[in-house]
Amino acid sequence: MSVTVEPPGSADAVAEPRRGRTGRRPGSHRSRSARGLLVLRLLAAVVVCVVVVAPLYWMVVVALSSRSELLGGELRLWPRALTVENFDRVFSSFPVLTWFGNSVSIALTTAIITVVVNLLGGYAFAHLRFRGSSALFLTALATLTLPVQVIMVALFRLVTTLGLYGSYWAVILPTAASAFGLFLARQSMLSIPRDLVEAARIDGAGHWRVFTRIVLPLSKPLVAVLFFMSLLGSWNDFAWPLIALQDNRLFTLPIGLLYLQGQFGPDYGATMAFALINVTPMVVLFLLFQRYFVQGFARSGIR
Repeated sequence: MSVTVEPPGSADAVAEPRRGRTGRRPGSHRSRSARGLLVLRLLAAVVVCVVVVAPLYWMVVVALSSRSELLGGELRLWPRALTVENFDRVFSSFPVLTWFGNSVSIALTTAIITVVVNLLGGYAFAHLRFRGSSALFLTALATLTLPVQVIMVALFRLVTTLGLYGSYWAVILPTAASAFGLFLARQSMLSIPRDLVEAARIDGAGHWRVFTRIVLPLSKPLVAVLFFMSLLGSWNDFAWPLIALQDNRLFTLPIGLLYLQGQFGPDYGATMAFALINVTPMVVLFLLFQRYFVQGFARSGIR
């Protein structure tokens, strides 16, 4: 009777490949979950892009379609023949360039004043300590719960008393600062190291020097966000300018669009052409400043 003696470890060596054939890699399940999550995110991004881009695309299609094609009731993804007759009709019937200039003047002035006021207020609430600062800040934030329609009567009486009714300043001053902009500026400036500010103060720098030489250069994304948000809000503002402005030569583009609809009726080509003129500047500005826009919100801690 013969006995075969196997070398030590040979059984383990044979068993290891067998376990390797049937077993799963530890990271395989995680990698599949990560890929599945990535696919879901991409699908969600595609859906959001379609929802956002589709109205803009349809606006362009209708604005560049002929009146006869629109009255025919045919829904096409692209016009048979591109035409600018809708734009010609709009520019020949209404002072569009004047209204465009009014919108630019009001929006730029409002944005500049808003940026200055909110930056100074944000610095005060973030780096200055004074009695009642927390209560004052919470009071400012509480105004976010009030819709503008609630205070329109008070604003109307205020601008009338000041003799501003019917002028650009009646539109600019009531919207020259925002509670959300103040909150955004404070949160962003809190991310600046306090040691940096205190070191400058120890070296003899005053608050204005600290603000202009240290805080402001570090707040460029915040400035871009505040400027764009204020510009966009003022550009699209409709209800208050409609009340505060009487002369049609002072109208802004949103009011002009309402005026156009009242004159032309259901003229979809002219309406979409006018709306495209109103929307295009803000879309271009967002594409130019989107990097600073994202950075500014990231610095403020808002997700």
